[in-house]
Amino acid sequence: MLSAAAKVNLALEVLDRRPDGYHEIATVMQAVDLSDRLVLEDADGVTLESSAAGLPTDERNLACRAALALRRAAEVERGVRITLDKRIPAAAGLGGGSSDAAAVLVGLNRLWGLRWPLARLDEVAAEIGMDVPFFLRGGTALATGRGERVTPVEGASLALVLVNPRFGVSTAEMYARVTPALYSDGARARAVVGALRKRGATRIAGSLYNGLEAVACTAYPQLEQMRAALLAAGALGAAMSGSGPTVFGVARSWEQARQIRARLTRARWECWAVRALRGPAIRIRGEGTGTR
Repeated sequence: MLSAAAKVNLALEVLDRRPDGYHEIATVMQAVDLSDRLVLEDADGVTLESSAAGLPTDERNLACRAALALRRAAEVERGVRITLDKRIPAAAGLGGGSSDAAAVLVGLNRLWGLRWPLARLDEVAAEIGMDVPFFLRGGTALATGRGERVTPVEGASLALVLVNPRFGVSTAEMYARVTPALYSDGARARAVVGALRKRGATRIAGSLYNGLEAVACTAYPQLEQMRAALLAAGALGAAMSGSGPTVFGVARSWEQARQIRARLTRARWECWAVRALRGPAIRIRGEGTGTR
């Protein structure tokens, strides 16, 4: 079985619009211990079964797309049956789909005996989605370009609280709302990297930034309510993760994170207390190569 971790964006800046229509970004990503579970088994074709109602199980799902992409790149004829226990909400700004895709690449690299180095898996990962190369590594990283250029940075022991409004948001919709007035120069991401080196939760919390947050809160006012609720419950700082709609807060300690979560849990919001992961985002648990 493979464990595929979620992430939060401690900083996310939109720098410019590229000629290819995508945006140039600078983001500091942090893996956290909210995780999906995947089991990979040998099969003739590529199939996916998921515990999440309504989740696509064809090539629209990045896990399925990853298996097909790796099979083409490696020129192998083997298939895989993917069983996905979905615990990270979809379209939440937490990177669950990209993490699942990275887990499939890692698992199939072993299951199919490819023995590919990380750099070679990176080539396939970048074709699938811009966050996938980060999840092949995990920990804490600065990502630039469209997000595919990943540089590990020194992390910190952080306790966080995630709050999700129980609906998804389209990444494309959020970026389509970005205007040049929201562009920045990467200084916020560099400030977070500097705060991480000094390791203080208060300093890190004071450096949080998301350039998409303003447009997301305009479209979905509940996000600002969630952010305010986190701060009122004791979080040192709070920001939206990715393109939303999940908002996270930095706690002073794991115990305080659990207390904040208890204060905010309500029918209309889903909440988790999580820890930052200093190691890999993709972990193989139990015996074997990730097969059942």
